[in-house]
Amino acid sequence: MELKQQQVIAAPRETVYAALNDPEILRQCIPGCSELNKHSDTELDAVMTLKIGPVKATMKSTVKLTNLNPPESYTLVGEGKGGPAGFAKGSADVRLTEDGDSTVLEYEVHANVGGKLAQIGSRLVESTTRKIATTFFEKFGEIVGKKEV
Repeated sequence: MELKQQQVIAAPRETVYAALNDPEILRQCIPGCSELNKHSDTELDAVMTLKIGPVKATMKSTVKLTNLNPPESYTLVGEGKGGPAGFAKGSADVRLTEDGDSTVLEYEVHANVGGKLAQIGSRLVESTTRKIATTFFEKFGEIVGKKEV
């Protein structure tokens, strides 16, 4: 599954980049996230509860930041395990472009699921993934300073 979107955030690029690396801000933005711990500048782990159709799972995830190019871009690579519900793997390429006093945040998400999560249907998984990504970036924009496109 792939998803590509963008939004304008009413904040300088350096502020947006710093917020994308702030575990407290990220925890507030991730739907269903109960824990987010930063172990280094490039490694985090998270616990979040997901509901996709009839399947509800608590996922324990690891996230690594790669392709770091501050304050312009990076890639988030993550893997979550939800026991009998299955697993999720994915990545998100994030690019920040200055636009006057604002920043254009572009993201491209690639995701794959397995186990019971994969059995419920790709359309449902895709729509739920879109909703999670959209909710995350909308909340992030509100916290950092969203400006409508």
